[in-house]
Amino acid sequence: MERLGEREKSVHEAFGWAARDSSGHLSPFVFSRRETGEEEVRVKVLYCGICHSDLHCLKNEWHSSIYPLVPGHEIVGEVSEIGRKVSKFNIGDKVGVGCIVDSCRACESCREDQENYCTKAVATYNGVHNDGTVNYGGYSDHVVVDERYAVKIPHMLPLASAAPLLCAGISMYSPMKYFGLAGPGKHVGIVGLGGLGHIGVRFAKAFGTKVTVVSSTAGKCKDALENLGADGFLVSTDEDQMQAAMGTMDGIIDTVSASHSIVPLIGLLKSNGKLVLLSAAEKPFDLPSFSLIMGRKSVVGSGIGGMKETQEMIDFAAEHGIEADVEIISMEYVNTAMDRLAKGDVRYRFVIDIANTLVAASRS
Repeated sequence: MERLGEREKSVHEAFGWAARDSSGHLSPFVFSRRETGEEEVRVKVLYCGICHSDLHCLKNEWHSSIYPLVPGHEIVGEVSEIGRKVSKFNIGDKVGVGCIVDSCRACESCREDQENYCTKAVATYNGVHNDGTVNYGGYSDHVVVDERYAVKIPHMLPLASAAPLLCAGISMYSPMKYFGLAGPGKHVGIVGLGGLGHIGVRFAKAFGTKVTVVSSTAGKCKDALENLGADGFLVSTDEDQMQAAMGTMDGIIDTVSASHSIVPLIGLLKSNGKLVLLSAAEKPFDLPSFSLIMGRKSVVGSGIGGMKETQEMIDFAAEHGIEADVEIISMEYVNTAMDRLAKGDVRYRFVIDIANTLVAASRS
């Protein structure tokens, strides 16, 4: 396809899978994508990761879902069309699109390359574009996005296993960097060994950081130590193990969305340590102030990263061979995958082979 100028503008038919209600059941859906703007790229979707937030949104568990809903914000694809003012990409480039596709571009967060914290950031799906239309995500044949909100995928990164880096990867990379937990001499705990946690272990090891996995599932110990290279493993329900590790960690990144107590985690921190929350638990945390006062500890949050940092993360992953462990599935398997995800039955991330199975699934 060719570069678009002023003379060639149209609305493009698109095809994907959508949920129509809070049952979350996905089925074929035909819709329209806008024309490619002057600074936008059209991306043929090759792979799309399944994030746990997709499941929350499909079932309207956050009470904000707009139906019909096409999920997907871990998108990897190929540029098929570019606007006439695009300078960052060429046709044929492999690119990634993550959790946001726009922001106000003028606030302090945007000026500091932290578009993810812009109060007017627009979500890749279930968000409203500036023309008033609802955004549809990457469980579809193509997407259109401003070049600012796409990143280049280096050729050495396998595309399918790169897809989860657009959400899970940057979610782990950003707090390690920002809170000074990336580098030799630091000890970081990672709570939960799932889609985010396993990538976090790999980033921590690439930074030269000592990393200990904290999990309620003792059976994950071997995988954490032998396959992912963690330095230690704590069973969070084992009081003796937790007590022995008290006051040993510079920081902890908590990836668990299920309700759990964070007081024992705070106990693992050294003085001045930080507990970083990445997920929104269903119930508010019980947080006795004394656990923070004695040690000048803090509980903080972090959410994905800005576009500059996301590109930095992707380049770092390519340089150090960091990939997500993925199970590649067909589009027709997606509803089964969602059921398995709800049960935690995945190691560690589902990725949909959009390019090879989307159309075939509609005919089955």
